[in-house]
Amino acid sequence: MNHIHHVHIFASDLDKSIAFYEELFGGKVILDMEVAGARNVFMKIGNGRLHFYDQPPKYSGRGNIHHFGIQTDDIEEYVSGMKKKGIQFTKGITDLGYMRYIMVPAPDDILVEFFEVNKEMVPVDLLNYFE
Repeated sequence: MNHIHHVHIFASDLDKSIAFYEELFGGKVILDMEVAGARNVFMKIGNGRLHFYDQPPKYSGRGNIHHFGIQTDDIEEYVSGMKKKGIQFTKGITDLGYMRYIMVPAPDDILVEFFEVNKEMVPVDLLNYFE
């Protein structure tokens, strides 16, 4: 089963972004931690999530959205199928132990993070993030 998991947004003013989505859409911060040298905040809105990265937008083509995530239960099968359809990846699947992912280039300079989670290996403090 596949589903959209989150949208990753570069934030030039992270606290302002958090306040905006909390106040207007009832967002709730579910994770606030440093990843890859920057503050990352995950906010739940209904069943979906926003992932804010404390960094101004890097690319004008994609605007403020870095990528959106699609969770799968068989990353190998889908990546193999994408390669057969001509999708060119800049690198292979990254394995973090509890999660494996690959960035998929999509039309209009959009990135899709395609990922699989091994829930038995997820650190307890991250379980809510992968529900």
